[in-house]
Amino acid sequence: MERAAVFDVDGTLVDTNHLHVTTWWEAFRQAGHHVPMHAVHRAVGLGSDDLVAHLLGEDRDKDQDEQLSAAHKALYGQYFDRLPPLRDAGRLLRRLDHEGWTVVLATSAGGAELSALRRAIGADDAIKATASADDVSEGKPAPEPVEHALELAGVPAERAVFVGDTVWDMQAGSRAGVRCVAVLCGGIPRADLVEAGAEAVYDDPAALLASLADSPFARLPSGQ
Repeated sequence: MERAAVFDVDGTLVDTNHLHVTTWWEAFRQAGHHVPMHAVHRAVGLGSDDLVAHLLGEDRDKDQDEQLSAAHKALYGQYFDRLPPLRDAGRLLRRLDHEGWTVVLATSAGGAELSALRRAIGADDAIKATASADDVSEGKPAPEPVEHALELAGVPAERAVFVGDTVWDMQAGSRAGVRCVAVLCGGIPRADLVEAGAEAVYDDPAALLASLADSPFARLPSGQ
């Protein structure tokens, strides 16, 4: 039977979370909002609309939302040609592909941003499909991005493992009914990730790759 390895991208495979923090902070500053960087960091992983709502509240001037998102996109776009992959991210995806897993990305990125992230990972040969922000009506922590990734893989939830770096990832994966694995390279504390549903936590893709034989991936054998 098929098995799916579903991966978040920002902060999980590519070291971009703090770039998002800086560029969102600057976008808010330009619009006259003083949002602490630590608050922005905790919100990274949400889609743009949800991130703005989470940080500014429902009583904000919602007419500014599109302007804020556009400013962040322009600021972050300056880094598209030099986004840094996390250690062994590409090797991890290729190893899973070689072992028969269907590798699918589930990310709030889309368009040119997603293309830049995939170039950074450099493992398009191992990635079978991508569930992007362009494909779903609700982003994480709603389960829809993970559920759509499973549809693309043609695999039921019990035959999948989802890897992410934020509380939003773990909540989305748990709600979709998949096993959840977390990495610490996005900057979120281990305890928060476990509380949100992580079955196992690793430092980064390289640590997960080194421990793959003892990870939740190994507890989902191909013949099950």
